[in-house]
Amino acid sequence: MNRDFILQDEIDRQHEIALSLHSETAGKRACVITFGCQQNENDSERIAGALELCGYEITDDPDSAQMIIINTCAIREHAEIRALSEAGQFKGRKERDRSIKIGLCGCMAQQSHRRDQIYKSYPYVDFVFGTDMHHRLPEIVKNALNAKKRFSFITDAPHNEFGVISEGMPVRRENRYKAWVPVMYGCNNFCTYCVVPFARGHERSRRREDVVAEVRSLVELGYKDITLLGQNVNSYNGGCDFATLLDECASFDGEYRVRFMTSHPKDASSELIDVIARNKNVAKHFHLPVQSGSSRVLKLMNRRYTREQYLEKAREIKAKVPDIAVTTDIICGFPTETDEDFADTMSLVREVGFDMIYTFIYSPRVGTVAAKMEGQIPKSVSNERFKALSDMENDIAQSLNDRLVGKTLRVLSDGLNKNGIPCGRSTQNKIVTYDKEIPAGTFIDVKIESAGAYALSGKVI
Repeated sequence: MNRDFILQDEIDRQHEIALSLHSETAGKRACVITFGCQQNENDSERIAGALELCGYEITDDPDSAQMIIINTCAIREHAEIRALSEAGQFKGRKERDRSIKIGLCGCMAQQSHRRDQIYKSYPYVDFVFGTDMHHRLPEIVKNALNAKKRFSFITDAPHNEFGVISEGMPVRRENRYKAWVPVMYGCNNFCTYCVVPFARGHERSRRREDVVAEVRSLVELGYKDITLLGQNVNSYNGGCDFATLLDECASFDGEYRVRFMTSHPKDASSELIDVIARNKNVAKHFHLPVQSGSSRVLKLMNRRYTREQYLEKAREIKAKVPDIAVTTDIICGFPTETDEDFADTMSLVREVGFDMIYTFIYSPRVGTVAAKMEGQIPKSVSNERFKALSDMENDIAQSLNDRLVGKTLRVLSDGLNKNGIPCGRSTQNKIVTYDKEIPAGTFIDVKIESAGAYALSGKVI
């Protein structure tokens, strides 16, 4: 028996608990507030699905909800502060109405020092649950409705002893044409700056047949943009390798795109690049986090590849898929990073020619190796490097987008943006605006007439 999977008997038990709650939840609303990555967004869809199963009506308005769950992120301190600030907004509401239930979950909740802070400073938070407890949400809700004391559903086991996969619990998707599909959870890499292994547990993969069946169902329902998720999708091992899984998920009839997030360079195989190149339904976008262009810093980060190995992989991607967009993550101000190390990062960015960089200033995380390193970089130096890298990338991105002027791109419409302008995204995940309002979820051809660093504009053909 694979201990990574929840038995069907337990899933059935949770369904029974959910149904038994309908008399208590009738007419009540629940709101899920999300911070963090796409994995957290998908977790929130599963939390909302379980709350709906329990009889709640789901709302985006926390002021009208009787059950509020805050799904937190711990990747950087700023994300934790925002989540705690959000929780603080409900203090007055709880004082006025003690029947309101407030829960907190996600990666931040998995950290013992943050839980201690919540217990001491946020007495109006009724319950806390961990990243491997989503399948038990009906049981958690039942406890919340009946318990007289605060409680937690948290696994404090070591990295390699916690983390589960549950199949058969509902998902309430927020979008009718874009979907996230997790293929694996957790991480075994232990990058020295990262809390993910401690917050998400060891790597475990969903079964190949379950992933493929979910994607097939989404395609049949008319979904057009499907993202396969994992802390490191390249480590997928649920009956095949990730390249094979991606190829299968992109093999169904109809026009749709399959994307994936996120890849680790050390595991990005030539077979994966070949699948992207030959399969028309695989998006021509590869997010490949480098984090630093210095081999010395990469070793301190425990990334397990060198600058030269990363460049070789980037060259292979661009050679095999000429129209691909390559994006990355970079940390500025990692402990001991010298001017020479940062110069290596700048030169790597110039050499690869990234379409976009997600740049972050190093944030010490409690419990990680890097937080204890000597040679922490002053924030002022990190800020200067952040600006220099951002300025250079703006020029690179502008140059790459200028080459697309005059070309016709296949675009998936997102309807109107927040400014009321018709927009969508290309297979390279580039934002494209255009001259006609097109229903969201519709593929169109757009001839590009102008380009900015991070957006294109044109006319619908």
